[in-house]
Amino acid sequence: MGSSDGTGRSPADTDSDPLGGPYLRTRFALPARPATFLRRQRLVVHLNQALRTPLTVINGAAGAGKTLLTADWAAGLRLPVAWLTVETGDHPPGVFWAYVFESLRVCGARAGGAPGAPADSSGVGHRLLASLAAELNALDRPVVLVLDEYDRMTNPEVAEQLEFVLHHAGPGLHLVLVTRTEPLLPLHRYRAADKLTEIRGSELSFTPEEADALLRLHGLQLPEHAASALVDRTRGWAAGLRLCALAARESTDPEQYLKDFEADHSTVADFLLAEVLRGRTQEEQDLLLRISVLDRFCPGLADALTSRADAGLLLAGLHGENAFIERLGHSWYRLHPLFREILRAHLRERMPGAEPELHLRAARWLRRAGFLAETLAHAAAGGDFDLAAGALVDNLAIGQLFTGLRSDALARLFADMGPEARSPASDLVRAARALARRDLGHGLNRLRQVQNHLSDAEDSPDLTATRLSCTLLEALAARLTGCPSRAEQAAATAEELRRDLPDHLLDEHQELTSLLLVHVGSVRLWEGRFDDARAVLTRVAGARGGPATVLPRAESLGHLALIDYLNGWLGRAERRALAAVAEAERAGLPRPPGASLGRVVLTAVAVDRQELDQARALLAETYRLPAREHDPVPMAGRALAVSRLLLDDGETDAAVEAAEPAVSAAVTSPWAESYAAVVRSAACLADGRPEKAVRLLHGVSGDPPVCAVEAAAIQVAAGRPRAAVELLDSVRAEGRTGPAVSVGAALVRARVAQESGRAVTARRLVARALLDARRERLRRPFLQAGDWIEPLLATAPLHELAEGWLLSGRRRAHGEPVRPGPDPAPLVPVELSGRERDVLRRLARTMSAEEIAADLYVSVNTVKTHLKSVYRKLAVNRRGDAVRRARELGLL
Repeated sequence: MGSSDGTGRSPADTDSDPLGGPYLRTRFALPARPATFLRRQRLVVHLNQALRTPLTVINGAAGAGKTLLTADWAAGLRLPVAWLTVETGDHPPGVFWAYVFESLRVCGARAGGAPGAPADSSGVGHRLLASLAAELNALDRPVVLVLDEYDRMTNPEVAEQLEFVLHHAGPGLHLVLVTRTEPLLPLHRYRAADKLTEIRGSELSFTPEEADALLRLHGLQLPEHAASALVDRTRGWAAGLRLCALAARESTDPEQYLKDFEADHSTVADFLLAEVLRGRTQEEQDLLLRISVLDRFCPGLADALTSRADAGLLLAGLHGENAFIERLGHSWYRLHPLFREILRAHLRERMPGAEPELHLRAARWLRRAGFLAETLAHAAAGGDFDLAAGALVDNLAIGQLFTGLRSDALARLFADMGPEARSPASDLVRAARALARRDLGHGLNRLRQVQNHLSDAEDSPDLTATRLSCTLLEALAARLTGCPSRAEQAAATAEELRRDLPDHLLDEHQELTSLLLVHVGSVRLWEGRFDDARAVLTRVAGARGGPATVLPRAESLGHLALIDYLNGWLGRAERRALAAVAEAERAGLPRPPGASLGRVVLTAVAVDRQELDQARALLAETYRLPAREHDPVPMAGRALAVSRLLLDDGETDAAVEAAEPAVSAAVTSPWAESYAAVVRSAACLADGRPEKAVRLLHGVSGDPPVCAVEAAAIQVAAGRPRAAVELLDSVRAEGRTGPAVSVGAALVRARVAQESGRAVTARRLVARALLDARRERLRRPFLQAGDWIEPLLATAPLHELAEGWLLSGRRRAHGEPVRPGPDPAPLVPVELSGRERDVLRRLARTMSAEEIAADLYVSVNTVKTHLKSVYRKLAVNRRGDAVRRARELGLL
């Protein structure tokens, strides 16, 4: 018998709903799980928390797997489960509650004599809802009510009634809402009271391991990288993974199919268009199509593309409805990758030719907002390279073409720049790209064009950034041509221009100043002005300006290491070279430029220590690094190391040939010329032509000191002791020369003394040389000294100083192989760098090189380089010996 006040009908009247139609029993049935359904235990465990909270919300996009997940979980419960799939026709409260009552009756949760369902489709009486709440509260076992597709319910009156029943049902009801949108319930109160279980889109996404298991259920076995790539592309979206798997299963090559998969021509497109795009308002569809050209977007950027001002509300609504828009934070969003692909295809169909203009609108907005990287990408995509180049130059970011971090990406971005781009900024970028690949001809030509334009233009503040960027390329051109005056002029101009630019812009792009100083320092080094070069290079090496300045710091350290080597400080050169290599590797690049000179110096140091196998290995590493043609200093450094190594191997002709690049720059270097002359002279001496060897030394002076000492050794070997002593006297030590100079000079003077009959003086000088050399592990000068030193080293005091570290197999004839003897315990205190001590401490804990690298956040190669240095300084060859010796010396 029906109730006139809408409180309910008797159970006998519940065969039909309030609208008079029969109940649709499929709405009360748990959805069947397909054979390829994958149970994800982590989500089942989370869902089990629903039994401890009154309310559970499973909120995710269409196809996220919400319904099947909940159905699978519900099927395994021992509690009664009332399942109801909500439909759009349930908006009238009476209809909705009639179906809720029926779902509870079907699962057996209601007693036979309980009040029936609402009689009126338009409403439901408060007494009936109160009776239902009281009835549920009195149950011995709680009932789980699942409302699937609850996002279809948008009637706030129903939401209030549902919250009333949930509140008063107490422990008798667990409500589970499966929805695409945020339900109209006071979720904040449930969260605050810890009475809410939530599973959202990010948690519903498949992990790579789960995706692999799902693909296997579909009969697909893909390599790990292929499965991971599919997860990245689908963002772990359940429907996307399943539809891709079903399509790939029909292919003869599933892996290749998924790699070439076109989302816009697939069942994925059909799904997303049906579930997300269709049914949207014209404004929402227009917004989605236009923002599909963007990787990420905010309301302001979206407004710029739509020429409207309502993007903020539309985006918030679309995100709230899980319309495949992800929130990134701070009002930024992004589209799901597959959805974006499909939208872009529809953009081309619906608005042909609109894409370039949308990119340019985005580029202009992003430039004003200060997002340089995205400005460049969209300007290039829109075909406006003047805009892209202007943004790069005006932001003082042209140095990024040289830092290695974004150099390749920027080179690819500007690769399509055609002749239609004619602005000074575009020509400046062309010049930078040419100089970066060491194409001097094209680079200098473009640079002259920019300079001509700037000289014709007024002294406009708008061109200050262009002028400053131009000085960077000027300094680089000077470095590559070895022209000191040009580099100094560029540095002076840059200093003046910096005053007219905002500090924040200079701070954001410290790489420009760092690169300029490195170029100036390199040219000063090439010119032989070591102290002046050290002054600017030290500024760069000691600066801390973020990732963009890592490689300028590495290059400065490499140059400083070479200066130390040329002044005879092997240990100091080695430490700085190791720091240069480590700094370059810290940039995270597989082949970091800037590490080359550091490895060249390490090679030269290894040659002086007669660790020839290590020298060859280091030299091989430099050949695997990016080429540095037309860069005089690295070329000269490599020529120096290679030629000396070849000399020690007895390859005199090859040594002379290898020394030639040292003097191939447009402007010659005094020290590079001197070293080339010494190599040619040493080769002649080795080939038995002392007269020619002496003539080749004409012009070699006291700078650099190491070179002068080697020239003096050749002079005395050729029978010209007075010339040798005069050359040594011209060396300006002044406290700046290291052991390699003092050892070489002492041996030359010792030979002169020995051959003039002053044996006591000769022994004293050799003893001093041995003491200085042992500290640096310096062996080469003794091996190159000649037979005259043999009797002296055989004497007891000198023998004790040489025993155990100087090479045991001394070369007696040209080409005879050198065999190093065992390393001794150091006679002087061992000095380890802070990072070497870090490595040593972990070595003592029996950690592997890989474990040490992971613990210190460096590469394995860096760890091995430090280990080699530690072994050398401790005069050991094995890990255990290193730890034991370090403990003896109190280093551990």
